Amino acid sequence: MRFFSKIFKGNRHIDYALSLDIGTEVVKALIFKVDMKKEIGTVVGVGRAFQELGNMRSGAVSDIAGVIKTSQKAIDIARESSGIKKAESAIVGIAGELVKGTTTTVHYERIKPEIKIDLPELKNIIQKVQLKAYERIQHQLSWETGQNDIEIKLINAAITDVKIDGYQVSNPLGFQGRDVSISVFNAYAPMIHLGALQTIANKLKINLISIVAEPYAVARSIGYEGEFDFNAIFIDIGGGTTDIAVVRNGGLEGTRMFALGGRAFSKRLSQKFNISFKEAESLKIKYSEGRLSPEASYRVEKELDEDCQVWLGGVEISLSEFNKNNSLPSKVLLCGGGSAMPGIKKVLSSPEWIGRLPFSVKNLDINFLQPRDVARMKDETGELTNPQDVTPLGLANLVLDMASEERVMAGILRRAMQNI
Repeated sequence: MRFFSKIFKGNRHIDYALSLDIGTEVVKALIFKVDMKKEIGTVVGVGRAFQELGNMRSGAVSDIAGVIKTSQKAIDIARESSGIKKAESAIVGIAGELVKGTTTTVHYERIKPEIKIDLPELKNIIQKVQLKAYERIQHQLSWETGQNDIEIKLINAAITDVKIDGYQVSNPLGFQGRDVSISVFNAYAPMIHLGALQTIANKLKINLISIVAEPYAVARSIGYEGEFDFNAIFIDIGGGTTDIAVVRNGGLEGTRMFALGGRAFSKRLSQKFNISFKEAESLKIKYSEGRLSPEASYRVEKELDEDCQVWLGGVEISLSEFNKNNSLPSKVLLCGGGSAMPGIKKVLSSPEWIGRLPFSVKNLDINFLQPRDVARMKDETGELTNPQDVTPLGLANLVLDMASEERVMAGILRRAMQNI
């Protein structure tokens, strides 16, 4: 975090940073101005470049050299459009099936409830939460992969809930009470994925502010913090993966990812219509944007129906892993390039599917996240116009959080992260 102490000294200095969303289909680069006095970010440059087919696999880097080439192209376009050549400090998103995010809660019974909670005691509680979370994620990855020696690293953490004797507080310091519970969201990624991104950053000659789990960035993007009645399911459909985040009572409960995204639908169209992948991708986009004739649109929808059902099965499995004792949120917020396909919203609205999961309603409130929904971020370019632009904007929004978090809880959590 030394980067911020230099750039944001006194919270008055304005500088530029880079948001890099390395997607399976497209690399998106945003250059944005950071104004900590007003606590806003302003996008001044946008760059996009299409990946080669072998560059990414299931949301993870499979060809480092290829990704470097494509990322450099996207960054160059963003720099050229903004006129800012020295935006070299970057926040980078990470996705993939082995990126795990979960919320862990520790209940702590205090021996002397009449004594006010102080800083050493709070540090001790948070460290217990983090150790429990690390063991939980390590066990989950070992079970899924059959390997016991996968090296993982904590990349994101956020305190989502604090209660003292059942009473919800934002900061427990100075409170008295017997029963303390603290919930912390943690996202871990395998070192092999992180190492690839660090290599890419080095070759691109950019300074990493942070590597962030993309569903975490999306879920934090709309600024619901402090709204204890906010509940939603975020679904980000990219080229190679679908990322899901569940927020309950204003806290991020967890994230899940599975390896099925827009590329699978393009491959289906390529096979069924005997056309190249590039032509199939173009056909899918025209279908999503309503630019096909009714007859052609019907044919495409019919061919993709089975794939939409398979995709829905992945969503169902992912959501079923969350706490079964509580109803799932009825609000669904979609983003990502793949979310535009009409079949996606159609299958999510299916009464049969809704009935198989613990929703408390018969009809879900399904909407699309738009760039304008991302908190504290403004687009000066006019180029960010649809749900696929939410993820890089969400990453940029997190830079404002990282630079302004001077609260005691955030500081303790950062230090706990360094010890994991």
